[in-house]
Amino acid sequence: MGKLMNGIFGGFHGRIGNLVGYTLKGKHIVRKIGISTKPLTPARKANCQKMKVVNEILSPSLPVIRSGFRLAIVGTDKNEYNEAVSYNKLNALQGEYPNISLDYTKVLVSMGDLPVAVNPVINQNVDGTEIEFSWEVPADLSYQYDNDRAMLMIYFPALKVSCYHLIGSKRAEGTDSIRIDAAHAGERMEAYISFIKDDGKAVSNSVYAGSLNAGKATESTVETASKMETPDLDFGFSGSDFETISAPNQELGLAKSWNQYFLKNKANDEIIGDFAFKLRQNNQHIAEININISPTGQHKGYAKETVSAALSFLFKNAGVNRIVKTVNAKDEAAIALLRNLGFREEGYFIENVFIDGKWINEYQFALLKSEWGLMNLNS
Repeated sequence: MGKLMNGIFGGFHGRIGNLVGYTLKGKHIVRKIGISTKPLTPARKANCQKMKVVNEILSPSLPVIRSGFRLAIVGTDKNEYNEAVSYNKLNALQGEYPNISLDYTKVLVSMGDLPVAVNPVINQNVDGTEIEFSWEVPADLSYQYDNDRAMLMIYFPALKVSCYHLIGSKRAEGTDSIRIDAAHAGERMEAYISFIKDDGKAVSNSVYAGSLNAGKATESTVETASKMETPDLDFGFSGSDFETISAPNQELGLAKSWNQYFLKNKANDEIIGDFAFKLRQNNQHIAEININISPTGQHKGYAKETVSAALSFLFKNAGVNRIVKTVNAKDEAAIALLRNLGFREEGYFIENVFIDGKWINEYQFALLKSEWGLMNLNS
């Protein structure tokens, strides 16, 4: 049921039929929900790949993006991450679908009016665990910029992770360094530098500082991709209001056995949640699922759309016979969703998991392929 806001001439909040209304940064938004059965057009497929490629570098670099694009969105209803996505989709991609890739030299992780770093270079120390950045300090540079602080970032393409230093040396010092994990010392690195005021009231555009171990890591990336290719588990879904894009394991904090995806709003490229599934190592016919929806994306049917599509995919394409989901016994919304989709309650586990200093009771729900097929046959 929807609720009118500010009378009949205002927006509404809630659901009316296949429409949902909500408020986003002071604006009344109305969207249509439901599952689209239309195949993706070539343009949509290209856009999905563009989003995936850009998110691979931006997602693990979120703290840098928040600092670097914060001032670029002042006075708008945009957010830092979406602004970075929009810029890099337009300016930092090369190639045509299905061979779209990043041009690392054109990526921006910071946007602002301060003078940029001049002729930055990077070097790796002997043991490989420290990357030194250096840059020129022009003799005619105004003294007001001497105390700007360096913001450094290194991205590892093969690993899809980033490390960063948000408040580093002063601009006038001309050098700074960042430590990396010893296990990453031989990996390909792409480096970026920008400057930010101590009070955060001004920032520069980032500048590409160079690459290390590019040849070796390129071979490693190809080899890793070949080993990880699992086309039967490539879940892709486009609803009427959002679509799924692959997410790096490190971003969602789940083990590598999980297949992970972000839910992206089609209208504004906002990430509104995440979804993941995995096949049990000792029984590939049993799958587990997990879904989270951000506060701005809740109560719009996104979870139901995604899980419904995932059930169809896992039962039809992945050879799964049984899907299991464990939920907090107090999570009434999740329990209602599972029951609505036909899941059966199989067990109640007292103090089954320890979270935030306390033991949590959980329910286990499950759905068989035969049960799912019967429901869809009768629907």
